[in-house]
Amino acid sequence: MARIAGVNIPTDKRVTIALRYIHGIGAAKAAEICTAVGIAPERRVNELSDAEVLQIREAIDRDYMVEGDLRREVAVNIKRLMDQGCYRGLRHRRGLPVRGQRTHTNARTRKGPAKPIAGKKK
Repeated sequence: MARIAGVNIPTDKRVTIALRYIHGIGAAKAAEICTAVGIAPERRVNELSDAEVLQIREAIDRDYMVEGDLRREVAVNIKRLMDQGCYRGLRHRRGLPVRGQRTHTNARTRKGPAKPIAGKKK
């Protein structure tokens, strides 16, 4: 089991797929890392040598913000919006959609399960 950026990545998957288990790395960045290090994207993680895993780890540490640092920065950005009292900050504070989606119907992911209202039934 290879450990990169504090995450155990699965050994039986292809390198580009396995790198996506790290928070902050998606499909494009995973492919970019593979080309930068010089590893064929279709190779499996268990086929990599220790030196190649080390190269991947160093490339990620050097060029990308991932996992804890990224989560912390996103949390600080949201807190800044909330402290400013701007519209987006208020939406975060109230747990409502931030990017202009409708809330009359839908928005159940942000609002949580529907709460029944007493006396509404007719």
